[in-house]
Amino acid sequence: MAAPPVVDLPFVDERLAQDLASGLAEVERLLRSSVESEDAFVTEASKHLIEAGGKRFRAMLMLLAAQFGVPDAPGVVPGAVVIELTHLATLYHDDVMDEAPLRRGSPSANARWDNTVAILTGDYLFAQASEILADLGADVIRIQAQTFSRLVRGQIRETVGPRPGEDHVAHYIEVLADKTGSLIATSGRFGGMLSGASSEVVERLTGACEAIGVAWQLGDDLLDVASDSIESGKTPGTDLREGIRTLPVLYVLASDEPEGARLRELLAGPVAEEDIEETLGLLRADPAMVRARAELVAWVDRAREALGGLPDIPARAAYLALCDYVIERSG
Repeated sequence: MAAPPVVDLPFVDERLAQDLASGLAEVERLLRSSVESEDAFVTEASKHLIEAGGKRFRAMLMLLAAQFGVPDAPGVVPGAVVIELTHLATLYHDDVMDEAPLRRGSPSANARWDNTVAILTGDYLFAQASEILADLGADVIRIQAQTFSRLVRGQIRETVGPRPGEDHVAHYIEVLADKTGSLIATSGRFGGMLSGASSEVVERLTGACEAIGVAWQLGDDLLDVASDSIESGKTPGTDLREGIRTLPVLYVLASDEPEGARLRELLAGPVAEEDIEETLGLLRADPAMVRARAELVAWVDRAREALGGLPDIPARAAYLALCDYVIERSG
């Protein structure tokens, strides 16, 4: 089984690129074998999203982090599989909550079967991840539990929304940090820990990866507005149609400038299809986009600061290239 494609980064070190490709191939093999069951249906449902594709972004970040220790240490590939299983399990659950018909261009598990199957399949993947974790040590198990707690807390906070009087932007950023940043942070932490890197390096990798995770999601917010094609993986204006209040939208709604009155009216709820083009045009020209991009850059700068204290090896250059990529992809 060939490894999935590495995120398109300008890896200037050929040896590192080869190591990552080899490591991802190992991750892919173990990922697929870890969901095999005596029950053919359980295996089919569990492999549904694995076979739908994905670039194994979190596994790649973990393999990069492992370069700061012993990259081929025994726990590295299993740890990366734990991260991917956890991520995939959350996708099964997310699709149920969002009533999503598609995932990665294919019918979601809940659409192909039903919500119960999708929920139970996600639970099964969490269980398989736990079985692998049992061989990696108590510290790793504890970190995974803390990460899972953050993932659930972020989902709850997103579902319930900000409390009365709570700043909506601060609430939104905290949700992103929990729902997206926490597992990506754990990718960096596991990579450092399981490769035997020093505690200082592990902490820097953890902080950098969480910041990259938040910035990546903020980039998605900008792409949903700024993109004029479906190159980003979804049709521009998708969040607007669904009434999802991303960072640019929150900035608009928090403003009371008279010139933004029409845009605030359009963004009061899900945007009707006939209003999408007008809304996108107004939002692209609004200062909220500049503010949202500045927030993304601030998170990338936070990642760069953490990376600056790491040993100067090709993996650090790759992380820094990823920081540049996060900004570039946002337009």
